[in-house]
Amino acid sequence: MRKNSLVTGLVGAAFLFGATISAHAADTLAAAKAAGTLKVGTETAFAPFDFIDAGEHVGLNVDLFNEIGKELGVKIEWVTLPWDGVFPALEAGKFDVVAGPATITKKRMERYRFTPPLAEATIAILKKADDKTINKPEDIAGKKIGVGKATAQLDQLKEFSESLPAKVDVREYPAFTESYADLAAGRIAGVANSLPNIAFVAKQREGTFEVVQPAFGKKSYFGFIGLKDADHAPLMDAIDAAMLKIKADGRMATLQKKWFGASFDTPDSVKDPAF
Repeated sequence: MRKNSLVTGLVGAAFLFGATISAHAADTLAAAKAAGTLKVGTETAFAPFDFIDAGEHVGLNVDLFNEIGKELGVKIEWVTLPWDGVFPALEAGKFDVVAGPATITKKRMERYRFTPPLAEATIAILKKADDKTINKPEDIAGKKIGVGKATAQLDQLKEFSESLPAKVDVREYPAFTESYADLAAGRIAGVANSLPNIAFVAKQREGTFEVVQPAFGKKSYFGFIGLKDADHAPLMDAIDAAMLKIKADGRMATLQKKWFGASFDTPDSVKDPAF
């Protein structure tokens, strides 16, 4: 009888322990509010979204997450790492959400949840300003073109390459900043990246770089990324609501103009990405 009581007690304790862990895991938003901190993962080599200027982490993401933090009543704690390590770290629980941002794609939507878009992400080519051999996207055929490793831009560049008479010599970089350095040095002929990013780089280094028009990629958008499960749903719901409020009251457009020089007409959500 005592043995049965002991077993029953142990089973009950195990059940309660499991329920406690489950409740804690499901309450990601409450945990962030209780701690007063939201952990956000990103890389810092993706200007103008995230980059280091005079030793300080700055960019659209920094400003926008500060506004999101105000809406949620939390401070933002940044966790930085190379882009190809961001998604594994998110799944490992190193932080609550990814700033990135990332291009919203069908494949990524199967695994992750995206916030409302914060900017356009259509891909284009950045070239040296004095390069007369590249005047339209198709002119990159057979040339060395840099692109970020493990990015949606890489996938689009490879797809575009297949349509050209000579395949692009694709050069993958851990960070886009390295590709811009190689472009300036003449080691590659161009860099494939999202239009807002290369427009910012071209503006910062006027006379050195130039954007090749038109953009060659399919119309796409950037969003922040979270885990696609019930445990993180309350947090992602709160972030979505905060971003839509920030968009509605004009703060989003103000930040876009600050960092891009223009605001973007973005949908409130993306249900069916172009690729």
